[in-house]
Order: sequence, then structure tokens, then C-alpha cells
Amino acid sequence: MKTLVAYFSASGNTASLAKRVAEAAKADLFEIKPVEPYTDADLKWTNPLARCNKEKIGKKNVPIADRVQNLDEYDLILIGFPVWYYGAPNIIETFVKSYDFSGKKVALFATSGGSDITKAPAKLQPLMKGEIIGAKLFAPDASYADVNVWTSSLK
Repeated sequence: MKTLVAYFSASGNTASLAKRVAEAAKADLFEIKPVEPYTDADLKWTNPLARCNKEKIGKKNVPIADRVQNLDEYDLILIGFPVWYYGAPNIIETFVKSYDFSGKKVALFATSGGSDITKAPAKLQPLMKGEIIGAKLFAPDASYADVNVWTSSLK
């Protein structure tokens, strides 16, 4: 089973976790990057005028800098992100709407400062073709062993 780990990371926590997930799953790694990188001010969710809040409230697509060129080669796609407003950031919504996941297994993983991931699958599923088979919230410093148990359960 060929696996891809695609992730968005705002502060580096999810990037660090995504590398462990890719290693445990023996997967290729793809970073989902916005065309316009986020600044610290853009991510300050306590400011109602911050970019992250404007995007979420306005339900805006976030243009992505690059594309996965060979998605059709993958059987399992693991999508990682920080939890924003009990769901995925809008850039993840843009990502899933940009591809046809028909016939693919998709699993979500996330990091969070306090929110959980339970609402993310239900929010993303209607935006994509394909089946979300699981979702897991990890501490940013989750051990390789914990990550390996989860990735092994998906195959």
C-alpha cells in the first residue's frame, strides 16, 4: 500500500509530527503551503481581524503553492494539520477539494493547543470524494511508538 502524508503546519508542531507519521507509515511527505505564507500576526487567533479568523469566518479558500503531481499512485493519504475552531484550517479544505480521492483511504491527524479533532472528519467529508477512515489528535511531541501504533492500524 503506497502512502502519502500531506500536512499543513502553522508553527512547526504539525511539521515535526508529520515527519514522524511519514517515517512510521513508510510514506512520502508533502507539505501543503499557502501561496501567501502566514505571519505571526496572521495566526494570532485572539485578534478578530487576524487572517486566520477572516478566512474561517468568511469560509475562504486559501490558494496552495504546489500540487501533489501523482496522487493517483497512492492508496492511503494521511492529512495533518493544526486544529482551528474544532476543525481543519481552510487551507486543508482547499486541499481536499482540489483532488479526487475516489477509491482512496484518507485518515486525518492533528495537533492542538486545546481543541479536539472529533468534528474535523464530518466537516471535511462533504468536501471530498473518498472515505475518511480515521482521525487522531496527537500531542506535538508524540512518540514514534504512539504514531507507529496508529499508522499500523490504518493498513
